[in-house]
Amino acid sequence: MQSALFCGCGTALVTPFRGGRVDFDALENLIDWQLDSDVDALVILGTTGEPATVTEAERPAIIECAVARVGGRVPVIVGTGSNDTRTAVRHSVEAQTLGADALLVVTPYYNKASRSGLIGHYAAISEQVALPVIMYNVPARTGMNLDPDIVAELARHANLCAVKEASGNLRQLVDLCAACGEGIALYCGNDDQVIPAMALGARGVISVASNVIPRQMHEMAVHWLRGDAGQALDMQVQWLPLIRALFSEVSPIPVKAALSMMGLIENTLRLPLAPLDEARGELLRRELKRNDIL
Repeated sequence: MQSALFCGCGTALVTPFRGGRVDFDALENLIDWQLDSDVDALVILGTTGEPATVTEAERPAIIECAVARVGGRVPVIVGTGSNDTRTAVRHSVEAQTLGADALLVVTPYYNKASRSGLIGHYAAISEQVALPVIMYNVPARTGMNLDPDIVAELARHANLCAVKEASGNLRQLVDLCAACGEGIALYCGNDDQVIPAMALGARGVISVASNVIPRQMHEMAVHWLRGDAGQALDMQVQWLPLIRALFSEVSPIPVKAALSMMGLIENTLRLPLAPLDEARGELLRRELKRNDIL
């Protein structure tokens, strides 16, 4: 297995807003709580961090805040993907300059690049930075799949060293293992499939649910890594109802609602995302109360 950037749970952190601006006080408090809960990595400006509506001026300020607050205690992974290769390169170089430990780069959404375009896209980023790059496959949001044979070819680049696999297709994880062998580190991108994915070789999860239950998601992954498969599976089953409530609408709408109910952030998103509707909000509140989170 390619040397993993981390093993366990990396939280795909939300970006809190207040009064139309990034709420840096809330962001620092969220980071402190995540670290106190023993998460193994933090992802800043991934899909959950609403990068599509973060301005070019806000991006470096968010990265600088996170890097400074984490202080090297866990890897800080910055989302730098775009459907424009030049923009992805620029964001990647910027993140490296500002102290990121690794990059998370989603496939080019909407453009639906060809095989050669995908390879050229990731190669162009790889050639401009020295940081490890996690390729991010999430077809439901991008409209395209990062096929295992393409990953195997891209893995020849030394710093294209990992994949966040969020297709929800466990067969694809098997195919990735077969195509890449030990040449790539795999991370689960679906909170409801952490243990099945780890059974197929994933080193952990890049998680949305761990915004709300960071210690529990960390412990679930660590139980598996330590060989306690039964306890890991029990935790996966235990937290499934809450995980499903946190994905009752497109992320990060429900997770921001949950964090607001917990008093940790203001429930503010930027259009075109809108707050969770009342019915789904009540379902989420019931799950939080049932698990003694509220």
